[in-house]
Amino acid sequence: MDVRVAHTSELTGGELREVRALLDAAFDGDFADEDFEHALGGMHTLVRDPAGDLVAHGSVVMRRVVHRARALRTGYVEAVAVRADARRRGLGGQVMARLEQVVAGAYVLGALSASEDGAALYLGRGWQVWGGRIGVLAPDGPVPLPEEEGSTYVWAPPGEVLPDPAGRLDFDWRDGDVL
Repeated sequence: MDVRVAHTSELTGGELREVRALLDAAFDGDFADEDFEHALGGMHTLVRDPAGDLVAHGSVVMRRVVHRARALRTGYVEAVAVRADARRRGLGGQVMARLEQVVAGAYVLGALSASEDGAALYLGRGWQVWGGRIGVLAPDGPVPLPEEEGSTYVWAPPGEVLPDPAGRLDFDWRDGDVL
């Protein structure tokens, strides 16, 4: 397998179309334009099989997360997917290992929102379900997001400490699904 880590600006139009097609297939058509937009502007991990076909992807983008009046520079993991016929071969772990290197090198916190299907991958890599409240800094002010509690995961790079779950994590606003 060929593994490449690259910024969105380094990806060609063809590569971005390949990523989008992989995500559409992996999420059974439940991957909106806003979801794709959320995956852009940061670092991507692309895994190709020996034939050169894209079989796995993930990205990490910067988000600001406010915790107890402090804005935390957060590497937010997006669009992690493995082609259906290539699953259960460790490719998701390879993608996450590269993304965690990016988070460790540039951010004080890693965060992501996981589906029930994807949760085992993250838990097995040391990510933890955020035990506190979740919110968003909406255009009209902070809004609690109780429906996101239990599916938001955090990870502290070596040398960093996870925030105290007694304080709420308020994520920056974005269109579409906020988390």
